[in-house]
Amino acid sequence: MPGSIKDKVAIVGMGCTKFGELWDKGPTDLIVDAVNEALADAAIEMKDVQAIWAGTLFSGAGGRTVSEALRAQYVPVTRVENACASGHEAVRGAAYAVAAGVYDLCLAVGFEKLKDEGMSGVPGMENRTGTHYQSSMPGVFAIMATRYFSRYGLSPEEGKAMLGKISVKSHHNGSLNPKAHLRREITLEQVLNAPIIAWPLGLFDCCGVSDGGAAAIIVRADMVKSFPNKPVYIKALQICASPTSGRLTSEYDYTHVEEAYRAGMAAYAEAGIKNPRREINLAEVHDCFSITEAVTMEDLQFSPRGRVKEDIEAGTFQLDGELPVQPDGGLKCFGHPIGASGIRMLYEPYLHFQGRAGPRQTKDPKLALAHNMGHEPYAPTVSVCIVGL
Repeated sequence: MPGSIKDKVAIVGMGCTKFGELWDKGPTDLIVDAVNEALADAAIEMKDVQAIWAGTLFSGAGGRTVSEALRAQYVPVTRVENACASGHEAVRGAAYAVAAGVYDLCLAVGFEKLKDEGMSGVPGMENRTGTHYQSSMPGVFAIMATRYFSRYGLSPEEGKAMLGKISVKSHHNGSLNPKAHLRREITLEQVLNAPIIAWPLGLFDCCGVSDGGAAAIIVRADMVKSFPNKPVYIKALQICASPTSGRLTSEYDYTHVEEAYRAGMAAYAEAGIKNPRREINLAEVHDCFSITEAVTMEDLQFSPRGRVKEDIEAGTFQLDGELPVQPDGGLKCFGHPIGASGIRMLYEPYLHFQGRAGPRQTKDPKLALAHNMGHEPYAPTVSVCIVGL
């Protein structure tokens, strides 16, 4: 398609720190650890990097946070921020710069040291468009859950069980991931009996607050033979920003995210995908809460509207299912250091494509999707990146 990035750039090296409560590390440590792994993976040195895009929300201002950490002498550094989509934004900047022919090799790095920012609990939110309200992230997504139950005729018990099975899956996958924040398996009974955060969302329906960093080396597609690893090509990279219509309008149904649907449709068109459920082999999506993953399955056309429950119960999205979702544990269990999450979502497919995912390895994957949501829920910016061999 005109203007498409498809197959123009490739990822040839990636790195990711362990996510968690990393009290002994600061932003510099996270940047250095993630980037050093990516450089070693691509068999290059920092002097080979021509430009850097860095994604973070709270853990650094400007480009110097990264240039000082990496001792990158006079290398261009662009610091980007798009809330929870900041990691994808860094990849987008680096990938488009390479695709445009401005650079041959760029670095995208995302990082966040949230535990030092006091980012815990359920802080309130205030809308900045002139309409004021008190809410919290769990509260807002709880509205989505209760509305979904009502619209599609699920009893409270049926709805809670549906969401609980999502969390059980994420914890199972996270238990297999040595870099995940939360590595303990849980039972459906534990999910259903856990303390309520905002009904129907309980403790195990909510992602945690994590520190971490991730990085990617992005090059021109015609350069891939110079690197040791099997290249992973970017097939599509689309972003959709909301006009803040979301929950501020009476028309919104609270059971889908329009931006996710539109970003997905644009990415499928760019990648030439006609049947997402059949053609996508694994997916990493923005599962800040269990209901977010459920609704996203429908927004991305992996499940028909109102019928994700059937696919959850059939095991469709489990590690050994038809379409594995969150094979690394997702935000829920790998963790959610805001600036790093978007790149972490690409790190997992990268490992699978190269047969390096260990006990999480999926069979012969060809295409993977990463979906990231930023800014306010129901009035978000959503990015979708499709990568493949």
